[in-house]
Amino acid sequence: MENREDLRNTQYAARNTQHAVPNSTALTNSGSVELLENLVSIPSPSRQESEASSCLVSWMATHGFDARVDAVGNAVGTRGDGPRRVMLLGHIDTFPGDLPVRRDGDWLYGRGTVDAKGPLCAFAAAVAEVDVPPGWQVTVVGAVEEEAATSRGARHLITQGPAPDVCLIGEPSGWDRITLGYKGRLLTEVRLRAPFAHSAGQNRLPAEQAVDLWNAVVAYCDDFNADRKRAFERLDPSLRHIVTRDEGAYGTAQMSLGFRLPPDLSPDVLGNNLSHLLETEGWRLETERASSFQPPAPSPQPSAHVTFSGAEVAFRAEKNTPLVRAFLASIRQAGGRARFVLKTGTSDMNVVGPAWECPIVAYGPGDSALDHTPDERISLSEYLQSIAILKSVLHTLTKNTQYAARSTKEEPGL
Repeated sequence: MENREDLRNTQYAARNTQHAVPNSTALTNSGSVELLENLVSIPSPSRQESEASSCLVSWMATHGFDARVDAVGNAVGTRGDGPRRVMLLGHIDTFPGDLPVRRDGDWLYGRGTVDAKGPLCAFAAAVAEVDVPPGWQVTVVGAVEEEAATSRGARHLITQGPAPDVCLIGEPSGWDRITLGYKGRLLTEVRLRAPFAHSAGQNRLPAEQAVDLWNAVVAYCDDFNADRKRAFERLDPSLRHIVTRDEGAYGTAQMSLGFRLPPDLSPDVLGNNLSHLLETEGWRLETERASSFQPPAPSPQPSAHVTFSGAEVAFRAEKNTPLVRAFLASIRQAGGRARFVLKTGTSDMNVVGPAWECPIVAYGPGDSALDHTPDERISLSEYLQSIAILKSVLHTLTKNTQYAARSTKEEPGL
C-alpha cells in the first residue's frame, strides 16, 4: 500500500498501559516480537507469499487457532465458532526489495516491518491472547497480492460466505490513530508512437512529445484540483516509469502513470477523460490488437495505445459505530489522544468495505512514511502497544451483549 497521509508525519512514542485485558494464553512480549521478526525474515513479495503464509499458519495453529492456507494462498486462522464474526484482515505480501533484517535498540528493520507484517502480526498476537466468548468467532487473515494492485486475497474472501459483523484492516497508522478511508486508484499504461523529426528542425521529437503529454496530464489534474484544499479530495498523478526507444523512422515512449482518486471521481470517468485528453493533444487512440506481433500501420499522426488497470473506488468508513467507539475508549484509557486519518493511498479496505458494508477501520503500528523505503523499520514498543490496544478493542466488542452492526448515536470529540 502506497501512502501519503492527509496529516503531517509525526513521531510515535508508545506509552505503557495499565488497562487489564483477559489473557487466555499469556503470550509474552518476547513471543510477539519473535513472531514478527521471524515473519519479516521470510521474503514475500506479491505472488511469492507461500513460505510466509505457511509460517504464519504454523504459528497460529500452535497458539489456539484453527489455521490453514486457503485456495488462493491466504493465511487464515480462526478462534471460536459462533455466528458473530470479527475479521482482522492484514496482508502478508510486501513491496519488492530485500532488506537486511536487524535489531537496533527499539527498532526492527526489514521489508514488511511497517507495510504490513507489523500490523498483521499484531493482529495474530492480540487474537491469540484474548478469550473468545461463546457466540463469537475471530478470524485473522494474511491476504496475498495486496501490493500487486490485484488484491487477489481480499477479493477471494468476499466470495466466501456472508460478511463479517466487524472488520479491521491491518495497515500502519500509529498506535493511537484510526484510519477511516483510502483514496481510489487507476493505473494507466500508455504506449506512444510518433514519426521522428530532425533534432535541428522545428518539430517535436517523440520523447519530447511524451513529456508534453505528461505535462498536459499534470495540467488536467491541476484544473481538477482548483479550490480543493484537502489531500483526500484531490486527484494526484504520478509518473511511475518512462522509457523511449527508436524504431527506424518512428520513436516510441512507454509511460506508466498512476492516479489517486477522490471520492467524487470514479476510475471509469477518469479513464474516459484521459482518453479524451489524448485525442485533444493530437494522439490517435488505438484499440487492442489480436497479436502483439502486429505493429500498427505507419501513420504520420502520432498514435497512442492505452491500457487501464488496478481500478479502485475511493472508500470512507462510517465514524459512528461500536467499533470506532471501542478504539477511542481503548486508546484514551492507554493514555493516548485518538485521531482519525484519511489516507491518500489504497488498501484492501477499498475492496472489502463496499462489499461487506459492515463497521470497518484500518489500524496498525508503524509510520507509513517508511512504506516501501530502504529504511523501513518499526518501533517494537509501539508494536507491543498496538497489541494491547487490539486486545482491549476485541474484549470490548465481544463482551458487549448489546452490540449492533450499526449505531446512529453521534460520537462526540475528534
